[in-house]
Amino acid sequence: MSAEKLFELKDLKKYFPVKSFLGGKKRFVKAVDGITMDIMKGETFGLVGESGCGKSTLGRTMIRMYDVTGGSLSYHGEDITNATAKDMEKYHNKMQIIFQDPYSSLNPFWNVEEILTEPLKQIGMPAEERRDRIEYLLNRVGMKAEDMQKFPYEFSGGQRQRIGIARALTVDPEFIMCDEPIAALDSSIQAQVVNMLDDLQQELGLTYLFVSHDLSMIRYISTRIGVMYLGNLVELSESNTLYHNPLHPYTKALLSARPVADPKIARENRRIKLVGELPSPLHVPAGCPFAPRCPYKTARCEEERPVLKEYDKGHFAACHMI
Repeated sequence: MSAEKLFELKDLKKYFPVKSFLGGKKRFVKAVDGITMDIMKGETFGLVGESGCGKSTLGRTMIRMYDVTGGSLSYHGEDITNATAKDMEKYHNKMQIIFQDPYSSLNPFWNVEEILTEPLKQIGMPAEERRDRIEYLLNRVGMKAEDMQKFPYEFSGGQRQRIGIARALTVDPEFIMCDEPIAALDSSIQAQVVNMLDDLQQELGLTYLFVSHDLSMIRYISTRIGVMYLGNLVELSESNTLYHNPLHPYTKALLSARPVADPKIARENRRIKLVGELPSPLHVPAGCPFAPRCPYKTARCEEERPVLKEYDKGHFAACHMI
């Protein structure tokens, strides 16, 4: 991992307006509600949290698939917060995405050659060079040259995801947002895909934002891990530190819920059960977002939102009770 910052986020926000059919006050879903963090060149930054906490929205906002509502976003030190679509053209080749669902992210009417040729056309690669590039990419993700003439429905889920990875690599990116790329795959295939992503990173010098709800897998692949809750970053640290010394009550609850293969160890582990319902992103609590479900909350937690503080070198958390 390099000491160079690839992305720098400061109080980044992404809100989605909600239409009112009765003409009431305009409301917003606060999908990303003020996140400050950096992603270093060459690292794998893991992002975990419950479904609907804003993980994917954060990643898509970073690569400017979504416009930024507030805060600032920098890439290689250049401010891209308010960059227009035309301004972003020079960055698109450097930022790519691997989608979660390999069944819906590929055009069913195109064969593999057409799917992989399209981005090569966009960057102006000569026609005589495209086939060699496609053969190389297919070989690199564990597929064959003859697969070029097949259509997505002729492949398994794991093979389709490999095609999706090859498509992300066509334009030689330096950053890839991996949006739960293994969630729709069988367990045996998940390990193969993750190992392949790790090999590609070492070979090509890639930087990943790896979004997942699989705590075991994200520990294996990530350099650092951020924990999100209701649009907020509640803890951030190096991978091993987070698993051996979690600080935030929400992180502790997530880790306690991990399945353990050894029945004896599983019986000895104390499961932390969260009470209450996840608040709506339309009505985020005024104080700490986690306060309604936190067993350690105080009056201060319900009134004052905690900020992300560094409690040890590289280990940040947002909690009044630490």
